[in-house]
Amino acid sequence: MTIAALLLSLSAGHVIHFRHGGRSLLLLPAVLFVRMALNAMDGMLAREHNQKTALGAILNELGDVVADIGLYFPLAFVPGFDPGLVTAVVMLSVLTEMTGVIGVQIGASRRYDGPFGKSDRAFVFGLLGLLMGLGVKLDRIVFYVLFAMVLLLVATIFNRAWRALREVKASAASR
Repeated sequence: MTIAALLLSLSAGHVIHFRHGGRSLLLLPAVLFVRMALNAMDGMLAREHNQKTALGAILNELGDVVADIGLYFPLAFVPGFDPGLVTAVVMLSVLTEMTGVIGVQIGASRRYDGPFGKSDRAFVFGLLGLLMGLGVKLDRIVFYVLFAMVLLLVATIFNRAWRALREVKASAASR
């Protein structure tokens, strides 16, 4: 299911890129909905049938990040989106997820702290795709939304790192 979600995202990103947005932006909310459903089912099946594996964990983390890059980065080539801000959002999204995973490396839990996690990004991009795909003129609003996303992603990175460090410190103090 992880690979299906990845391939779906990459395919939709390809279509959005080569059609330069327009009605193809309606793929964003649809693909994000299906992708989240596939991710939820995948995790649920792995837990319920005791099929958690190290490979599955790697595929899940990398698959999500590559799917985000493949689905969101093509927006840099769509009229109405600022290429620099889209690139910044995509890069900071990768760093946000990496910061969450690093928590495990330093002895904390996988960090999902906000304020702007994966589902928040999916909601915002899905809403932008829906509105723009339906022909709603957002003009400069997209610029400000992307700028706000950058700020929220930076805050999320710091929040995840700070909370992971606090968790490790609290764990060491309780020994």
